[in-house]
Amino acid sequence: MSNATSIELYDATLRDGMGGGGMTLTAQEKLRVVHALDELGVHMIEAGFPSSNPKEQELFELLSRERLATAQVVAFGMTRRRDAAAADDEGLRILADCFAPACTIVGKASVLHVEKVVRASREENLAMISESVAFLAGEGKRVLLDAEHFFDGFALDPGYALDCLRAGAEAGAERLVLCDTNGGSLPPQIRTALAVVREALPHAALGIHTHDDSGCGVANALVAVEAGATQVQGTINGIGERTGNANLITIIANLQLKMGARVLGDEQLARLTETAHFLDELLNRVPDPAQPYVGKHAFAHKAGLHAAGIRADANTFEHVDPAVVGNDRDVLISELSGRGTVAEKAAAAGMPSDDAFAGRVVERVKALEHEGFQFEAADGSFELLMRKEAGTYEPLFRLESWRVIVEKRSDGKVETEAVVKIWIDGERYVRTAEGNGPVHALDQALRAAIGEIHPHLRDIELVNFKVRILDESKGTGAVTRVLIDASDGHDVWGSIGVAENLIEASWDALVDSLEYGMQPAVQPAGGKLGSTGRV
Repeated sequence: MSNATSIELYDATLRDGMGGGGMTLTAQEKLRVVHALDELGVHMIEAGFPSSNPKEQELFELLSRERLATAQVVAFGMTRRRDAAAADDEGLRILADCFAPACTIVGKASVLHVEKVVRASREENLAMISESVAFLAGEGKRVLLDAEHFFDGFALDPGYALDCLRAGAEAGAERLVLCDTNGGSLPPQIRTALAVVREALPHAALGIHTHDDSGCGVANALVAVEAGATQVQGTINGIGERTGNANLITIIANLQLKMGARVLGDEQLARLTETAHFLDELLNRVPDPAQPYVGKHAFAHKAGLHAAGIRADANTFEHVDPAVVGNDRDVLISELSGRGTVAEKAAAAGMPSDDAFAGRVVERVKALEHEGFQFEAADGSFELLMRKEAGTYEPLFRLESWRVIVEKRSDGKVETEAVVKIWIDGERYVRTAEGNGPVHALDQALRAAIGEIHPHLRDIELVNFKVRILDESKGTGAVTRVLIDASDGHDVWGSIGVAENLIEASWDALVDSLEYGMQPAVQPAGGKLGSTGRV
């Protein structure tokens, strides 16, 4: 690949990424994203239009006082209005006066948009591009021209699309960014267009900006790099309008690990998973477990044959070492698992294992999954299952009974109360607690009953609660699966309950989550295979 070591990374998360449904960040949160991107090693960060709204204005004021190690902040705007001189255009003046050393401006590169949206002549649109670029370059700015709808425009009238690029280049744009704005192009179309552009403008520095409407956002960006683009634009986790932008996380990993482009240092590349999850958490989104390279399941192995393969040689079923991108290998437990997987999990928990023990566990897993259990997302419950089969399980308490009362009053208020009766070391404990729902009330009552004896329970919090109906044809009488994620502030583990009664399933999952959290911590030799952190 040509120019393999000089690919520039351009992040558009804070502007283009925010166009996705439900995507919003405060100015302070955006500032945190900027620092995360800077630590990752991104070269240019598009912060948005400096004065499009009060939030953006606040962000640029905050950024003007920051010092970044690697990244350069980019202000975003449009070409001049069709009826104004560039020097008199308010938007361009704001870009010129802001602190950002670089500006990206959008110019139409499709005759359809020139005629139907801008409602200008072809000549006027070319003048809008050239005069806007020249003005900002004259003000001392680095100028990037986003040739909007370039690939659609190239398909309609390739000569005019190229004229738009020439107008920007001749006026002083340091980079011409070819935009697949509608996201409908396929890799062959990208490759063909780039070849024509390279021949027509052999000395121009090119960039690529793709969307994922055809499912080819990342592929199109990589093809463009192969064809000569030296800057790639995208967003973290591919967020953006409609189906999203090209996923910069996946692009970075592919460029460096597959295409020989040294875009980040090794320590920075190892921050890829952390950065991807950080943005999702900031946006209050559950990270996609199937996301390439950084997803929870990106290096998870479930089938017995696969698990056996990676034990012999990780290269058999892994295309890269997960640690390189900051991720972990995981071996999932299910009815597809073999005895080797059980032995591996037992070793990680500090438990002895032999072939007979592993066989019993496998058969127990198969029987329970037939009833609706699913242990691949419930590592805590699975370890407890192994301890029960090994005869080393010791319950935190012996249950006498629990009761939940939910009352809705005429004023619309709903009150929930739980009573828990348990035995610990021959002593009977009865506790009552209120909560914002049945599970919360049960959790509070149980903690009140055993918290003095096991103070570590105060550090364990429920961080996720999922309910799934397993047999929809039975309606409200269907079996219910409850999955709970719990955390002690360092590690996260899953537990599961399955029952016809939703509250009963929730109780079982709740108890497992607390009992697992009280198990002794063991760090397995040879690296992490799953959550192991407890007391």
